[in-house]
Amino acid sequence: MSLRPVKQIIQPKATIEGAGVKLQRAFGFGKTKDFDPFLLLDDFRNDNPDDYLAGFPWHPHRGIETITYVLAG
Repeated sequence: MSLRPVKQIIQPKATIEGAGVKLQRAFGFGKTKDFDPFLLLDDFRNDNPDDYLAGFPWHPHRGIETITYVLAG
């Protein structure tokens, strides 16, 4: 397998989703054609569990598959 050069480095944007869950969104705003078939990439890294207590109210995700990538733990 050959190495490929990095095409672009994206800085995430702080945002709030659901009922106040704080996260960093790496992509899923603006142009997304370069990331097809992915729609968005969120980083939920936070040491404060209180930031997640309210969670996400019910919402449909028809035809969308969630991928969880665990870095540690």
